[in-house]
Amino acid sequence: MTRAAKVLTVSDGVASGHRDDTGGRGLVAHLGDHGFEIVEHRVIPDGRDSVSGALTAMTAGFAGLVATTGGTGFGPRDLTPEGTLDILEREAPGLAEAMRVISPFGRLSRGWAGAVGTALVINLPGSPSGAVEQLDAVIDILGHALDLLAGTDRTH
Repeated sequence: MTRAAKVLTVSDGVASGHRDDTGGRGLVAHLGDHGFEIVEHRVIPDGRDSVSGALTAMTAGFAGLVATTGGTGFGPRDLTPEGTLDILEREAPGLAEAMRVISPFGRLSRGWAGAVGTALVINLPGSPSGAVEQLDAVIDILGHALDLLAGTDRTH
């Protein structure tokens, strides 16, 4: 079954055209390789308000995965987790924890995961390898989580 996904790249450098969006493109390709249909890929600058605004728009009436890349570290403009928490209706700490323990650098991620309506939002690092690595930590259960959010899984 094909599932819908959206990717949000959060980066001042990419948004201004000074850096290449390797993290976002890597996520798009990797999600596609795992059966997701990418229906939107958006780039925004860092910042709490820009993240919460973009996520509000991207999750409105959407049933699927919204994966962010970038802004989860300790830099002064790394505010993706704060912007994400502003819009999450229900947190999914098990997903965020699983993504963090995948590697030593993963433990530096401050990313969150959770639901907004029937959309599942996950924060991933800006590093292309880190984003894919953390996505792989949870990709095996994303379909089940999305079915539960959509109300199509009747096994529970």
